[in-house]
Amino acid sequence: MLRFFTKIFLIFGISVLVLSCKNEPFKIAKTKIVNPYILVLGNAQDAGYPQAGCEKECCKRVYKNPENSRLVSSIALIDPISNENWIFDATPDFPKQLKLLSTHLSKETNLPNGIFLTHAHIGHYTGLMHLGREVINAKRMPVYAMPKMKNYLSNNGPWSQLVNLKNIELKSLRRDSTINLNKRISVTPLQVPHRDEYSETVGFVIHLNNKKILFIPDIDKWNTWEADIKSLVKEVDIALLDATFFKDGEIKGRPMSEIPHPFVEESMSLFKNLSSSDKKKIYFIHFNHTNPLLIDGSEAQQKVIQNGFLIAKQNMVINPF
Repeated sequence: MLRFFTKIFLIFGISVLVLSCKNEPFKIAKTKIVNPYILVLGNAQDAGYPQAGCEKECCKRVYKNPENSRLVSSIALIDPISNENWIFDATPDFPKQLKLLSTHLSKETNLPNGIFLTHAHIGHYTGLMHLGREVINAKRMPVYAMPKMKNYLSNNGPWSQLVNLKNIELKSLRRDSTINLNKRISVTPLQVPHRDEYSETVGFVIHLNNKKILFIPDIDKWNTWEADIKSLVKEVDIALLDATFFKDGEIKGRPMSEIPHPFVEESMSLFKNLSSSDKKKIYFIHFNHTNPLLIDGSEAQQKVIQNGFLIAKQNMVINPF
């Protein structure tokens, strides 16, 4: 009789365990990263995904399933050794991106140690408003900017109020001149051609000891730049590159020449003769709401992967070591 009840108890226990495993997903412990790394805070173009006023199918899929939404293109540089971090571009999604960043930090505050700005288009600097007295009321947040960008922020409201109230402290950048952040990390701005109505536009080379990360979220066309992008890709370990539009004709009723960017199809053709290892350095980022690379499993995504390239995804950790 004892053996009978023991058997029944074991069967019941195993059943409960099986049911528990079905209902509770496995919790996999995160591997601790010991070297500086990149966290992708968003991968959409300036207006985010979905885009305001959009009633196209590309945005309807988000209205029906909000989990398909994506934050505006931005990356964080995290140094787990010094417990420091920096954000590249302050987007309209700044509050959500700070929260996302906080999940990777051990310190109480989720504010970065500084913010690097690429240029004065809406998706790249307007998040600074959250540092003002109406929200965070930050104290001398270092904001790294090129000369025209620095002048624009200093002399135009409401941004000038952030400067005057010392919510932000503007730090000067110069093209091709390196800023040392700590003994492991430095940053070099590279000026690129873009629609520079209010400021110049830069990408960045982030130096992590002997590793290099290239970040260019916005540029006109690769062949309008004095630098050779293929040579740059060979020199760095990671390259996060402008992929605003997948192909020509993607936007209806508006000449795409008005908003020049390297089409992903153009970039893949340009980079097709790179080695497989060099292609694997390239992560496409900064997708317009019409870009099918925003859709997981899409034919466009499969084409990029089949051609040997990668896609930057929100909350992705990119570790060059």
